[in-house]
Amino acid sequence: MPVTWILAADSSRAHIFEIDAQHHATEVEHFSHEATQLQNRELNTDAYGRYAGGGQGKRGHTTQPAVEATEHEAQRFSKELGLYLERARQEHRFDRLKVVAPPKFLGLMRQQLSKSAQALIDEELPRDVSKLDAHAIEQYFETHVLH
Repeated sequence: MPVTWILAADSSRAHIFEIDAQHHATEVEHFSHEATQLQNRELNTDAYGRYAGGGQGKRGHTTQPAVEATEHEAQRFSKELGLYLERARQEHRFDRLKVVAPPKFLGLMRQQLSKSAQALIDEELPRDVSKLDAHAIEQYFETHVLH
């Protein structure tokens, strides 16, 4: 029987479950990324970058970062998850992958997964279930994901 993993994640926590033949979920791994739970003002400790303006006045200017700090942390977390899933794929620990995450984080996960790992995805759900306890997640998977 093929081994199915489910990644239930958001930008600050993730659970990876393995599904058995009776559709029971067993947690394989849990990840937590506390930095994405902070506010941008808590992550930004320095002033914005400065540059000297051209022209006669030669006034200095500040620049806004291209990516907000919390979004950068979400990208870092999705990369961490992508690397873990790639190693697990190379070790043949799963044959199929289901990904359940809020739409924005689901998009980040797509970017971080290798083409080989993406080929194993048989279902994606744009939902946030990462805060549910293990029993509630199993019930959610049973009614919404597993078929």
